[in-house]
Amino acid sequence: MDRPAEVNRSHFTGWIYLLPLLAFLFLLFLPPPEGLSVPGYRTLLVAAVAVVLWTSEILPSGLTGGLVILLLILTGASASTSEALVGFSQPVIFFLVGVFTVAIAVEKVGLAERIGRFFLRRSKGKTLGLFWWMVISFPPMALIMPSANSRSLILAEVFDRTFAITGVERGAPIARAVMMALHSLNRLASSALLTGGLTSIVAATLIGGMGWGRWFLLLGAPYYLTLVIGSLSLYLWYMRGENIQLSLPEDEKVPLNRGEIRTGLIVLMASTLWLSDAVHGLHPAVPAMMAWALLLTPGIGVLNWSDFETRFSWATFFILGASLSLGWTLAHTGAAKWLALSLLNLAPAVADRPYFLLAVILAASIPIRILVPNITGYLAITIPIAIEIGQGGGLNPTVCALGVLLMGDSILFYPAQSPSSLAVYERGHLSAGEIFRFGVFMTGVAYVTTLTATLLWWQIVGLAWRM
Repeated sequence: MDRPAEVNRSHFTGWIYLLPLLAFLFLLFLPPPEGLSVPGYRTLLVAAVAVVLWTSEILPSGLTGGLVILLLILTGASASTSEALVGFSQPVIFFLVGVFTVAIAVEKVGLAERIGRFFLRRSKGKTLGLFWWMVISFPPMALIMPSANSRSLILAEVFDRTFAITGVERGAPIARAVMMALHSLNRLASSALLTGGLTSIVAATLIGGMGWGRWFLLLGAPYYLTLVIGSLSLYLWYMRGENIQLSLPEDEKVPLNRGEIRTGLIVLMASTLWLSDAVHGLHPAVPAMMAWALLLTPGIGVLNWSDFETRFSWATFFILGASLSLGWTLAHTGAAKWLALSLLNLAPAVADRPYFLLAVILAASIPIRILVPNITGYLAITIPIAIEIGQGGGLNPTVCALGVLLMGDSILFYPAQSPSSLAVYERGHLSAGEIFRFGVFMTGVAYVTTLTATLLWWQIVGLAWRM
């Protein structure tokens, strides 16, 4: 009796795959819009396909990553196979490998459970306290471990282990609230600091003349405000009226074992190098790979090769490499710049009204962020354009640049937009749909706060938004 229903479902699933494919093929053979090259047009089509697949979960996310590479090659969007694979040669790929290995080691030696027990003790086993203790830990942990990607990866392992030992089911409200905070909010604490990672470094370089103190003065308050609003929203979204007492495991006072000590020292070494990058100039991927090598070296580390080989997330590897390749191609074919300028040209009537021009610049940055997965590619495209257009309209160029930074860094629409987000998503507590919905909500938060409270704050600290 069930067989016809199964056949119907299979038939329906086939149409889910067929309709987007037919739409893509139809658009592929249309001429590109004026001012856009053929490779640029085809890259935009591939980017649109990637966004739809990553947010809808029609296909496994890792498979979508591989499909993106194939489409870049087969459509001619990339000039060569080497260019289509350029994302897999980027330093952030090796940063991901190193930090993922740290997370594996933290779980294996028992540090994840030990840190989880610390949070449980502080929260007295209450879900509400557990959530807020985690949120409160973001800013101080950003000083100790500046990389948001590394913190999110390690904390995802910590809280996944915590939920396991307290009997919290996968996808429970507390688990979803915690994982969404790690996915979408944790990095804000890093971006408030100039030493907080690639996002702040790339933005400061593009803007120029930004020291650590000035960066924190201008951006600390906006980022922390967004973090607070986002955290309160997650509490109301998932945990309103809920404060469950978790079944606390027996708190055994066991001294640190050798594996925990060695892992802790290796993590401390990597964090010290990340914090002192202004002195030695090493890319963040280098300390991460040093940690990877030490953790896998017999007699020094705590992992063997099979631990790494079997537990490393290869789906994340494919998604991140594909998203980096896509972002690189969007930039180098001129597709992203064409899209940004086209969006801004839709509102010429506000060119002589600085405040509304700033509002349009921020709004135009949103679709760029959706189509350009990696934040550094987004910044490289939007900051120079925002500065150029803002200056012509009587706006302070620094305000324009910082505005598009806040917009792009405060929102994530799908996991492929961040390495740490991919790792959190793969824990299985969140769906792509709810990540997208929260991304839309945070877009509104970032847009409103940037045009109101942030502009007011900048006026107070001496950064006028008009020339």
